[in-house]
Amino acid sequence: MEKRSEAPIKSTKFRKLSDVDMTEVQLNSLEDLRSKDSVENGSFQGEGHSVPNSNSPVQHSKWFRSRLFIISVVFSALLMTAMCIGFVVHYGMAGDVGDMEEVSYWPVNLPKEQQEWYDQGIDELKKAVSREFNRRRAKNVILFVGDGMGPNTVTAARIYGFKEEGLLSWEHFPDMGLLKTYCADKQVPDSFSTATALFGGVKVNYETGGVDANVPLGNCTASLKEDHHVQTILKWAQVDGMRTGFVTTTRVTHATPAALYAHVPDRRWECETGMKDEDRDQGCMDIARQLIELPTGQKINVIMGGGRQMLVSNVTDSPADPLDTWASKSADGRDLIQDWRRKKEADGVSHAVIQNNRELWNLNGQDIDYLLGIFANGHLMYDHERDRGESGMPSLSNMTLKALEVLGNSDKGFLLVVEAGLIDQAHHRGTARRALNEVLELNTAVESTLSFLKSTDRLDETLVIVTADHSHSLTINGHAERGSSILGFAGKSKTEQTPYTTLTYGTSYQGFQVDPDTQKRRDPTGDNISDWEYTQQAAINTDENLHGGSDVTIHADGAMSYLFHGVHEQSYVAHAISYALRIGRFRDSSIAETLAELTPI
Repeated sequence: MEKRSEAPIKSTKFRKLSDVDMTEVQLNSLEDLRSKDSVENGSFQGEGHSVPNSNSPVQHSKWFRSRLFIISVVFSALLMTAMCIGFVVHYGMAGDVGDMEEVSYWPVNLPKEQQEWYDQGIDELKKAVSREFNRRRAKNVILFVGDGMGPNTVTAARIYGFKEEGLLSWEHFPDMGLLKTYCADKQVPDSFSTATALFGGVKVNYETGGVDANVPLGNCTASLKEDHHVQTILKWAQVDGMRTGFVTTTRVTHATPAALYAHVPDRRWECETGMKDEDRDQGCMDIARQLIELPTGQKINVIMGGGRQMLVSNVTDSPADPLDTWASKSADGRDLIQDWRRKKEADGVSHAVIQNNRELWNLNGQDIDYLLGIFANGHLMYDHERDRGESGMPSLSNMTLKALEVLGNSDKGFLLVVEAGLIDQAHHRGTARRALNEVLELNTAVESTLSFLKSTDRLDETLVIVTADHSHSLTINGHAERGSSILGFAGKSKTEQTPYTTLTYGTSYQGFQVDPDTQKRRDPTGDNISDWEYTQQAAINTDENLHGGSDVTIHADGAMSYLFHGVHEQSYVAHAISYALRIGRFRDSSIAETLAELTPI
């Protein structure tokens, strides 16, 4: 029997079987057996020889058929995938109204009574579906607060200024929500507690500010415990090196602005005469001193408003600048305005103190770092009453623009709070026309601010918010004709046959009026119901018009405005602002960036 050679094969055409080869094996089982037999009988040649019949036409045909089969399968799979993608995209876009120009919406001729509203609806829809979300981190925040500007006040002011079809400037903003205004212990709050919620993110007790609900009203001892002090967006911004400021038409020590920097258990502690002797002896400080003497107040770059009678003792009044007899006035010999000036001089920082229109107009805000503007003994005058001359008081809009000049001198951004505080004051007196006019002044301030931001290329990097701290008991009664004056009559009572005005209050200190002869509600027909001084009638007699407990609106535009989108607790605002600016709890925190990535749009 012939012995097979054991000599090693030096160079062969052996190769590892590929997936293609395996496919050939499966498709050509007969050829597999032949190939196997050839191997067993030593058919492979040594070096310089090839596998027998490897170049035969039959082998080429098999390779071609197997490759063609694989290519066909791959191509079919790709084709099916493309068809599926096209199907999904087609039907997805068919339901997408992002491009209104491509969507049919019944472009038919309608009666003009219908066409007007169809056209208006389509215009609004186009704006809605084409809006883009500004997700960029906010560099600046401007927070406007209309004190006492509840929903009915907004509606009435809109009609007063622009008729039923008009809109206020902030009603064009893309994002809005509602804020629940109750405080820690009352269904209907005051301005100090609501401002603390807005600025500090914590709901607190009625008429307290900058201290949490562990501090009862008027309790000096509890208020001294720093663990129960509420920190605010103003302080958080200062820690991050931002410029800060506030502008108000009320006293700078009044409830809303005081919540930014003070920690007191009673809003009446604006100066020393509003406190008890024992509270002062315990070491509790009044609001005015906290503004001028404590670090948070000292770091505020812009302070503008009224309240001289709280900062300086024994000031004199005049018809153009009366004392506020509803509030206290200092008598301890203080001059905190001069103390503020000395402190800035000692610190070597550029600063200015201004007290009238002329000084405001002549000041170049870009030349200074700190500004104190005190324009009145008490609150500023209502806008329709103020002296517009050089020695008079500035408008809310003028103060806001000057504040922006000063605050804009920083590459770290700024936080500005603007309060239209006289809306609330007018409501408390029951003078609705004054309140509505002050809303229009706020409208002008917002418009001026938006123009400033646009002209300085800051619009996209700034979060602009307009809201209120609480509402009032103002009601809009039926059923006046469309186009009628909001200050006019709505109709007659069916039971009394006595006319009633469109606007009335639930409570008022002068509005509850009874005819002594008939013992019925007094007929207002003979009154000048559109006069600035006219007091709307009210259902309940009390010492003043009281606050209302309804939700208030919040409107937002600019960087991260989409954070305001539904019904929120009022305390949510501070947390949303701190997140947008990456200050406070969100300062340099990875959680802030994570939330930004996960926030659904």
